[in-house]
Amino acid sequence: MSEVTGRVADATGNWVDSLAPLWTRPYLRLARLDRPIGSWLLLMPCWWSAGLAAIHAGHPFPDPWHVLLFFVGAFAMRGAGCTWNDLVDRNLDARVERTRSRPIPSGQVTPLQAFAFLVLQALIGLAVLLQFNWFTVACGIASLASVAVYPFLKRVTYWPQIGLGLAFSWGALMGWPAVFGRLDAPAFILYAGSIAWVIAYDTIYAHQDREDDALIGIKSTAILFAENTRPMLAAFFAAAVVLIGLAGWMAGAGLVFALGLAVFAAHLAWQVQRLDISDPALCLRLFKSNRDAGLILFAAMIADAAVRFYA
Repeated sequence: MSEVTGRVADATGNWVDSLAPLWTRPYLRLARLDRPIGSWLLLMPCWWSAGLAAIHAGHPFPDPWHVLLFFVGAFAMRGAGCTWNDLVDRNLDARVERTRSRPIPSGQVTPLQAFAFLVLQALIGLAVLLQFNWFTVACGIASLASVAVYPFLKRVTYWPQIGLGLAFSWGALMGWPAVFGRLDAPAFILYAGSIAWVIAYDTIYAHQDREDDALIGIKSTAILFAENTRPMLAAFFAAAVVLIGLAGWMAGAGLVFALGLAVFAAHLAWQVQRLDISDPALCLRLFKSNRDAGLILFAAMIADAAVRFYA
């Protein structure tokens, strides 16, 4: 297989295609390291939870060691989750234009090789998880149920985005117990807000494949909402802002956090206003922009913690 045909249709022209050794490229694509946006989106609730914990604990900033561990863990576990998803969906992926060039359906790696790579990534994630206290370790292990179930939901419900929200928002339940050794109401409310955020941004993402998915029987909120997508996104994004704001208030956040939350809300409103569900390229750009929205919110948490500590 040539270098060109080894590429994934919607992820060409990146560092994996140009710099990585040839033998590693299928595995890096399985882990989506050619498209790290998903890892960043998985990371955001982890960092938000760490940020709220720092505010509540009266610390000047989130624990840098925790921030680093969450970064490594998010990339490892997102890679493992994507590899699992590709194993489960390999026959469906072969029938969708955008995904048929992925490593398993295109024959770049065998299912057995992909499974071995999955185990390796999971072990890296476990090594990261074991650096935390035992309550946080238990929380992390509990997340595996939602990760395992998610790939199957699109076969039975038009709401697989809820399953993704449960899995991708789990980090909101990790940063808080890493500091306090327990879960309190702000962490649960942050989790709920993050789920609403994930449902909205993944609906945008799903509009890229809406027509192919409908033809082969895959369900999604993009198909369910159809022309009503914009008001539904507005509702879920609004719920995210309200719930995250409530979590911040309960954690003791102040004006700086509120200002950052307002900028976060404005970014989400811009996505809703800009959306055109008939333009897949635009949908992808808007989906990716949620990393910036998440970083805005995390920066506000850091600044709020610092201002309150040093004031």
